[in-house]
Amino acid sequence: MTRYKRIMIKLSGGAMAGSGSAIFDKEAIEHIVAQILSATELGCQVALMVGGGNIFRGNIAEQWRIERAEADNMGMLGTVINGVMLRAAINAKVDTDVRVMTAIQINQIAEPYIRLRAARHLDKGSIVVLVGGIGQPYVTTDYPAVQRALEMRCEAILAAKHGVDGVFTDDPKANPAARRYKSLTYDDVISQDLRVMDQSAMLLARDHGLPIHLFNFDRPGCIRRICLGEDTGTYIGRDATLSLAREADG
Repeated sequence: MTRYKRIMIKLSGGAMAGSGSAIFDKEAIEHIVAQILSATELGCQVALMVGGGNIFRGNIAEQWRIERAEADNMGMLGTVINGVMLRAAINAKVDTDVRVMTAIQINQIAEPYIRLRAARHLDKGSIVVLVGGIGQPYVTTDYPAVQRALEMRCEAILAAKHGVDGVFTDDPKANPAARRYKSLTYDDVISQDLRVMDQSAMLLARDHGLPIHLFNFDRPGCIRRICLGEDTGTYIGRDATLSLAREADG
């Protein structure tokens, strides 16, 4: 029996590029597809909120002095491309129905996001890929991931991190002595200003008691293990306590 019936996976655009310089990396995308299908094979209903950082990043906008609203519009269009790529990659492996639902109008490519329709797709066993954020600038995909998860009655958010297995006491790449938190409360994250998600997203999750799992997406099987009840990475929730992982646990 799985821990969660319905989950939201928060996936960065960078995960689709892997460690290379290309916009898309075949091995990285196949890894993403395998992780998603590992959850659906358990009977979990899966929604994804995908970013667009592999196509357009904010630092490019700063270099070119592009206005933030314009840059965010380009980023939202990037998420649409990533969503269509995920649909194509999943359907190349299995014939599961994949619905790309967008917050910006682009009807020839994706259907508009409608809350009840999205929930109905999940009820029928479809994978729902959400793109376009919330359709407005000045918002990263963290906040709409939480908002859509609540709207669609997801039981948890699984926030995939690239190369970092959760939340640490310090930057583990710069400080080898940094320790990983096994679990935290929302208020621990907010009071310590741990930049694991946008603070607005963390506050929304806290106010509605939505559990968050942050984990190293590069490790195979993480999503499956979380769905089966293992707290791999870092767990943030209303019932959590401030706890450091044992060194043997990584």
